[in-house]
Amino acid sequence: MSSIRPTIKIADMFASFMPDGMPLRIKAYDGSVAGPPDAEVEIELLNERGLSYILTAPGDLGMARAYVAGDLVARGAHPGNPYPLMKLFDQHARWRKPSAQELVRIIAGVGLTNLKPPPPPPQEHLPRWRRVMEGLRHSKERDAEVISHHYDVSNRFYELVLGPSMAYTCAVFPKEGTSLEEAQAEKFDLVARKLDLQPGQRLLDVGCGWGGMVRHAAREYGVKALGVTLSLEQAEWAKAAIDREGLGDLAEVRHLDYRDVIEADFDAVSSIGLTEHIGIRNYPAYFGFLRDRLKPGGRLLNHCITRPHNRAESTGAFIDRYVFPDGELTGVGKISTEAQDAGLEVHDVENLRIHYAKTLTGWSENLAEHWDECVAEVGEGTARVWGLYMVGSRIAFERNELELHHVLASRTADDGTPAFPLRPTW
Repeated sequence: MSSIRPTIKIADMFASFMPDGMPLRIKAYDGSVAGPPDAEVEIELLNERGLSYILTAPGDLGMARAYVAGDLVARGAHPGNPYPLMKLFDQHARWRKPSAQELVRIIAGVGLTNLKPPPPPPQEHLPRWRRVMEGLRHSKERDAEVISHHYDVSNRFYELVLGPSMAYTCAVFPKEGTSLEEAQAEKFDLVARKLDLQPGQRLLDVGCGWGGMVRHAAREYGVKALGVTLSLEQAEWAKAAIDREGLGDLAEVRHLDYRDVIEADFDAVSSIGLTEHIGIRNYPAYFGFLRDRLKPGGRLLNHCITRPHNRAESTGAFIDRYVFPDGELTGVGKISTEAQDAGLEVHDVENLRIHYAKTLTGWSENLAEHWDECVAEVGEGTARVWGLYMVGSRIAFERNELELHHVLASRTADDGTPAFPLRPTW
């Protein structure tokens, strides 16, 4: 990219867009500096490509591109756990959006003569409008593709970040001081207790991941459990874990779309972290399908990330491009309504929002602790994506911009015979 001699100091330009002042120190490749010299966190823009990312995709996406590409670096905040940096921005930074005239002046002043944005980092997925053109959203083929984009990264990477449980969903912390591993075991057990699993029963776990719920139900409750996942790497890891634990007579994991499960008459169905991927318009078919898999009196536990409102809302540009393509979220009211409209009786709703913030804290600490090995496994760009996304999600849960709900329901018998005792037993 050709350039002319800059006439605007880049750091001063950034400071001008923060009317409340700079909460950190910023340096730029042109030698300019802005912000308090004693700031705990400092960011440095290393080159013109990084500036072009920021100017051609204003907002979170441009900053993320520069950061993932290594053109924007932070000091005082580990790339595996950049919580100090992002919390500082969240609490103290208020960006003023530049006008079109300012943007033109800035582009000329910093010496960028070509407005064509640089190619995005290789970790970036196609934009939503391109994906719409190339395939039906939430078709089986496209769902398999986007699940592979996120989950078929590296089982070793997930082992380092998630820990021995290999549980990539919100843990449940019964008290302060509970370890992440203990909290993940408590999550699976809470689901089992809410489903009232008993020896000899049959459980279907849709979107089963690495088989944590399947193995817990088989090992601790003597349940015959079937799990299905669209990730081939997850299925292979889960099958090996089942064999290691000697659970092959009770537990099974298939590489399969949940919509292709042909068995029925399950005593219970668990869905832990799948609903976020299926699309809001598909809720009626989703809950209807799960209801049809249950025997009369059978229970469903739906565990998913929610919004604090019931409007349909796509994820932001960074999450959509880098983390969960096609992801959509809404509130627990919408989820409960759709479950009821599919013929399920909703019995209990629980919000575990703070538990997810604590879970993400543990994952971020694991990523930072094992940073060098994670980078060797998946590359620095992908590891940076994970550092950003997990901390950003943690802050969203802390601010109640995201929630996590359990919705417990049952397929009530046609004659109304209740599936639950007089009071909850879990």
